[in-house]
Amino acid sequence: MRVLVVEDERQLANAVARGLRREGMAVDVSYDGVDGHEKAVITPYDVVVLDRDLPGMSGDDVLKQMSRSGSNARVLMLTASGAVADRVEGLSLGADDYMAKPFAFAELTARVRALGRRSHPAAPPVLKAGDVELDSARREVRRNGKDIELTRKEFGVLEVLMSSDGAVVSSEELLERVWDENADPFTTTVRVTMMTLRRKLGEPAVIETVVGSGYRIRG
Repeated sequence: MRVLVVEDERQLANAVARGLRREGMAVDVSYDGVDGHEKAVITPYDVVVLDRDLPGMSGDDVLKQMSRSGSNARVLMLTASGAVADRVEGLSLGADDYMAKPFAFAELTARVRALGRRSHPAAPPVLKAGDVELDSARREVRRNGKDIELTRKEFGVLEVLMSSDGAVVSSEELLERVWDENADPFTTTVRVTMMTLRRKLGEPAVIETVVGSGYRIRG
């Protein structure tokens, strides 16, 4: 899942980003409304965690511009006010969810995950491809009933491939959905991750390379 955190309180923004990354998400951070707006309309994020009170451009205006640009990202709006009127106003602007500060990180994570599920067509709770099973909620992978330990990036790559239901996924799309904006598109990051993932999954191979196009899961 690709997430953008737009929050001018740098300590809070960085803490939220670190926490979400520990949960296996690819997270970008912006500290003002102008930069957040540019990132939100250019990159196809699954979820945007958006502070309402931002320098440069308010969260309300960022949200309006995202709607006008046709962004499909789900938006979780943050605010220092928990008043009902503020929540209603934020939701009426197009936010999908609303949280008042301070908040419990566990609740934020749960809400981000819920919004991320809504940003894509509904998928079964456990993805299956042959004898491989991936449980997104528990972050578990099994083959023939045996647990397989994967890194966050390996898990993310496998989740994207399995949720694509046999369709080819390019290296560029994997970088976009599993890594963040700091990933160098000219590195061998995806290829190296794919090599270790294939080794851990074992034989017979379940990930197929489609030369010149990308990767897909065998049925």
